[in-house]
Amino acid sequence: MSNITQKGSDEAEFAKPLYTPIKRRSFFMYAGATAGATALLLSGCDDDDENVTTPTTTSTVNLGSGDVGVLNYAYALEQLEAAFYAQVIANFASGFTADERTALTAIARHEAIHRDFFKTAITGAAASQIIPGLTPNFSAVNFSDRGSVLATAKTFEDLGVAAYNGAGALIQNPAYLGVAGKIVSVEARHAAYIRDLISNGTFADNTTVDSNGLDKAMTVAQVLTAAQPFIRETINGSNVGK
Repeated sequence: MSNITQKGSDEAEFAKPLYTPIKRRSFFMYAGATAGATALLLSGCDDDDENVTTPTTTSTVNLGSGDVGVLNYAYALEQLEAAFYAQVIANFASGFTADERTALTAIARHEAIHRDFFKTAITGAAASQIIPGLTPNFSAVNFSDRGSVLATAKTFEDLGVAAYNGAGALIQNPAYLGVAGKIVSVEARHAAYIRDLISNGTFADNTTVDSNGLDKAMTVAQVLTAAQPFIRETINGSNVGK
């Protein structure tokens, strides 16, 4: 499991191992009523559903099927983003301004909340079906270089937005869409900010918004293909939403 830590820093909270559970009081403080609502929604998931593959600690992680598979899919991506930003803010690359550091620290907080939100909600209602903590592979990222950090952030944020957009059609319970919509809107704000840091005015260019003025969507397979190089375990999402 990932164990990215940095002692003596307020940011260390975000750099805890990916499988560290959030305390219940802190979770509801950050996630509020939305967390409670999702926990209730998830209560309809059947822990004994034979169609959902229970993940193991082997090198292959199966996301499962149905709505739980979709939620595990989102949880996997949020783990990746949270781990990335934890490392970014633990030791900022040179060239980031004070305002940029403040904004990136806020993004790190959001991603940590999203990660812990999914972990707490799924664990509370379908503990036998939740995927384990994943091990990030950031060997291709130069965290001491501003350009490398921003390019990777752009990849993750654009990917996250497209993933949520694509997963919406797979959700069988319409009640889940409200929560997904709230999270993807935050991810879109992140993506727009990161894009403008790289090149001002590219926050909604034709590489992310189509000719109909709609944000682009990606399938589970497309997203996992793009994300896989950054995760040491092999992620199997073939049954997500089915």
